[in-house]
Amino acid sequence: MKIIFAQGNPGIKYTTTRHNVGWQVIDALAKEHQLSFTNKPKFLAEIAETTIQDEKIVLVKPTTFYNEPGQSARAIVDFYKLDPAQDVLVVHDDLALPFGTLRTREKGSDAGNNGIKSLNAHLGPDYARLRIGIDNDLRIRIPDADFVLSQFSADEIHTIQNDITPKALEYINNFINNTHQNSSHTLEKDK
Repeated sequence: MKIIFAQGNPGIKYTTTRHNVGWQVIDALAKEHQLSFTNKPKFLAEIAETTIQDEKIVLVKPTTFYNEPGQSARAIVDFYKLDPAQDVLVVHDDLALPFGTLRTREKGSDAGNNGIKSLNAHLGPDYARLRIGIDNDLRIRIPDADFVLSQFSADEIHTIQNDITPKALEYINNFINNTHQNSSHTLEKDK
């Protein structure tokens, strides 16, 4: 069994914000498998369940808001009796990576990400991460808190849908198949 846990904020106003790129990816995975999410208050999350290649998969969008997903993750891991180091993949934005960069890692510190800090406090640092870069030129003009809650541009949304999401879904499928490894991918900019 695998948990694909996406960081983000609940509510329509956050749908296309930079902090919700993890939710955008997991929504694409749900759409690909014709799944819909159900609110599960005991997990502090919306979840969708399926089986992919004989592996039970639970897609999770915590309803705790971006900075406090740890309680949700802990409730799910405990309920299903899972090992975070083997069974949990967290998909989240990363302010330190340029837009269009995907990086993976098996474990690590929070690197200043409050959502990861919450997850580490509840799960420990040993779980897989898929980090999606959101940094761009706008960041130097506004505070980080405003930047992460700003909307993606139309061009960025196009790139997310056509370039970032397919690469992210490829990594998620590798995680499900236990063929994942740490990697980095940067989208080539058009010349």
